[in-house]
Amino acid sequence: MNVAPHAEMDFILYVTLCYKRRIMNWRDDYQSKLVTAKEAVSKIKSGDRVVMAHAIAEPKALIDAMVDNAGNYMDVELVCMINMGASRFCEPEYKTNFRLNSLFVGPRVRKAVAEGRADYTPVFFHEIPELIKAQLVPDVTLLQLSPPNEHGYCSFGVSVDYTSTAALECPGLNIAQINKEMPRTMGSYIHVSELDYIVECDQPLIELSPPVIGEVEAAIGQNIASLINDGDCLQLGIGSIPDAVLAGLKGKKDLGVYTEMFSDGVVDLVEAGVITNKRKNFRKGKMVATFLMGTKKLYDFVDDNPQVEMLPVNLVNDPRIACQNDNLVAINACVQVDLQGQVVSDSVGLRQISGVGGQVDFVRAANMSKGGRAIVAMPATTKGTSKIVPFIHEGAAVTTSRNDVSYVVTEFGIAKLKGKTLRERAKQLINIAHPDFREELKLEFEKRFHQSYS
Repeated sequence: MNVAPHAEMDFILYVTLCYKRRIMNWRDDYQSKLVTAKEAVSKIKSGDRVVMAHAIAEPKALIDAMVDNAGNYMDVELVCMINMGASRFCEPEYKTNFRLNSLFVGPRVRKAVAEGRADYTPVFFHEIPELIKAQLVPDVTLLQLSPPNEHGYCSFGVSVDYTSTAALECPGLNIAQINKEMPRTMGSYIHVSELDYIVECDQPLIELSPPVIGEVEAAIGQNIASLINDGDCLQLGIGSIPDAVLAGLKGKKDLGVYTEMFSDGVVDLVEAGVITNKRKNFRKGKMVATFLMGTKKLYDFVDDNPQVEMLPVNLVNDPRIACQNDNLVAINACVQVDLQGQVVSDSVGLRQISGVGGQVDFVRAANMSKGGRAIVAMPATTKGTSKIVPFIHEGAAVTTSRNDVSYVVTEFGIAKLKGKTLRERAKQLINIAHPDFREELKLEFEKRFHQSYS
């Protein structure tokens, strides 16, 4: 049916007025939703599923109030990835009140998982938003956001990841801690109208001390740096090895960043003119990430910085999207590698020590990328034992398959595994093992392949 011109104009005017009314009234809306942290968490009910914002964006004021109110809850399921706060909800005294369903077992919750007071759900990072929408639908989402801008939009700040999905695409309540210390990052926002309760509480963001880079880490960093070319696009995480890699890249030119997260070391390379993002063919000119962890130096750098684009993890980490970056180099750490090239990164035997995270997402994206490379790095030993082993520890889970790894790097060199036979890759790995363990690895080689190692 044809619409009369004046009717079409009336409709456009109506939509415009609705939009303007929303923008003009957000301040009143904001004021009407202001409550104390205690009042906000009283909206949580026994049996609810509560999704908590991730890592540095963990809303400390809301979580502290929730735990203080524990006597009013039974069987509240808490869902999140890395916990950076005190994680009191995992203490034995709260075992009937809360049960954590962790999607990445960080240091603060390992004991609770090991003792059966919390659970771990294995999942690729890029799949978490869909998991939340389909199976882990929140009754309540706890957020930490920047203050609203003049249009009423708050930034998700240092953690967009799955948090934006829980808040914007699920039907539960949104309770937000508004914190002036949260940087306003570009790319992902939530309007005040999407929030149900607002708690104003300004607290310094958690900061991570820069890792110590020793001789071993520096050697690993130099070995990895030799595999990186001018114009490459980097995915890397946090810790002494990623920072050592960054330190070894100061002579490179026009590097790009497309990663699940980055830390302070990236800031140094931007300021040195090494990271420019000029030669990226996908999201050109932008450093793309889904969450951030570091010091105030990092948080100040990303605040209102149009160079940095923070997006949901299903957009950043999906290998089908990430691989659109040519020359994508994925750099990830691990716990153990066996002589076949199987990589263990999140468990020690049956003990869960972390999670899958984005490692497999980016290993596969790098393999799909034109000119891409997937690098797994580790010190050759830990606590006097070899990390290159004949067999992975009993009960350990393979994080990254032997088919996916391009290179394994230690302080003793680089093993190129892609396209190599089992015999060839075993030799390559033995060559970069610590010299104290090479003889026993050679004996296993000869037993397995029925030939002399030499």
